[in-house]
Amino acid sequence: MTVGRLGGRPETPLEWINYLEGKLTKQRAAVRLYSSYYDSENKVLSYAQKKFSEIFGDMFVGWRDNFCPLIVDSVSERLRIQGFRMEAEEPADKEANEIWQRNYLDAESNAAHIDALMGGSSFLTVWGDEDDKAMIVPESAEEVTVQYEPGSRRKRAAALKWYTDDWGTEHTTLWLPDYVYTSERVEDGEGNSRWSDPQPQPNKLGVVPVVPLLNRTRLKLTPFSELAAIIPVQDAINKVAADALVASEFAAFPQRVLSGVEPLPENPTAEELEGARQEAIKAYIDRILTLDNPDAKWGQFEAADLKNYVVLIDMLVQHMASQSRVPFHYFLLNGGQAPSGESITAAEAGLVAKARERMLHFGESWEEALRLAFLVEGDTSKAEAYSAEVIWDDPEYRSKAQLADSLLKMKELGVPDKQLQEEYGYTPTQIERFIEMREEEMKRQAELDEKYGPKLVDPLTGKPMDKPGQPGSKPPARGEAKPKTAQDKVASVERQKAA
Repeated sequence: MTVGRLGGRPETPLEWINYLEGKLTKQRAAVRLYSSYYDSENKVLSYAQKKFSEIFGDMFVGWRDNFCPLIVDSVSERLRIQGFRMEAEEPADKEANEIWQRNYLDAESNAAHIDALMGGSSFLTVWGDEDDKAMIVPESAEEVTVQYEPGSRRKRAAALKWYTDDWGTEHTTLWLPDYVYTSERVEDGEGNSRWSDPQPQPNKLGVVPVVPLLNRTRLKLTPFSELAAIIPVQDAINKVAADALVASEFAAFPQRVLSGVEPLPENPTAEELEGARQEAIKAYIDRILTLDNPDAKWGQFEAADLKNYVVLIDMLVQHMASQSRVPFHYFLLNGGQAPSGESITAAEAGLVAKARERMLHFGESWEEALRLAFLVEGDTSKAEAYSAEVIWDDPEYRSKAQLADSLLKMKELGVPDKQLQEEYGYTPTQIERFIEMREEEMKRQAELDEKYGPKLVDPLTGKPMDKPGQPGSKPPARGEAKPKTAQDKVASVERQKAA
């Protein structure tokens, strides 16, 4: 069997590069289709009637009635990573947060999620810099692809990155478990191009350090785009909207019918046709129509009801909302009025559940990337922390008052303060800062107590009392009894008991 040509496994680095380049080319074509819709670069005029281009020309070339970005962004904006726990019983890991912040992943992670939701996948490359500090770099599926070991959905056999630099030279990086190879496109002297001999360097990690972020809910290996089922509906919406524009030009006002008017001559010239067209359009829009021929007659068709187009578009948008599980009020259906109270919770339940499901799959990839990052920095203990978990922000939007009320009830059940602060949405860094601030407040209070004495405490109620002369205390008004001190109240209670 010919290795690398008739279905056999690639063996040499150059065979791997050629094989993965072909796989990446197919993957890139699919991703670019979805990105054209997400970026609103899809050509809407291709769905219109011929009359559309004849009448409007390029007037509406930049027009888009595109809901595809909404489908992706409504999920991605709920996927916010707050930190990592490398062990289930431990608080948020400070070293993991330092790696996260050093690699600008507060922003880059959001871009990686958007690409994965839009195109089906994005990738995380993990490597070390010149100081052996871990680098986690999100990559586009237009430039990176991976190959799994046969029969496995987790173990990666190879990965390839292809890119073109600012001077037009194509480069590749090939990751194998034992070596990493780099190559570039060169001319062979006969006008043909090929990849140069791959240059190796050892892979100290011993694994392929490219982690896919896959958008999937099934066990099949191929991920799917959130736009795969949406694009046909989006095309139908664009088609109906373009037809509505044509109808608004020709049928949105009463059309007049003329009879007895001198017809066009046989074989009319272009000038005669254009003149007749202009006269017809003028007849469409003029309020008063005069005819020289006394035998000429005229009639009128009623204007077309453009609401029919609106009804059809609304129906298609409703289908899109049902398929994507995005609430109707996101599409401004029903007047665009957002529900309130329990209604909005019920309306967004499907979208919240969808976001939580994506957290499961994306979270596994981020955890693996962090373990590889610790392996790069030589921390073998955290590199094998398979109980690590991502701390996600709550994907459900609730009012501050509702959230605070529910947390107070959880406090009564004995939930620790730190957990409540996480539930409220504070980041691990903010929570640690709260602890330090609380310690500073207690230290300051202790200093004040040492300087001015401790606060007086009401022995009956246990509440602090203002000291005489301190802010908040008021001198008794003339004729008013002097307020009793704590000792006076205790003595009064004892007298009552004796009586």
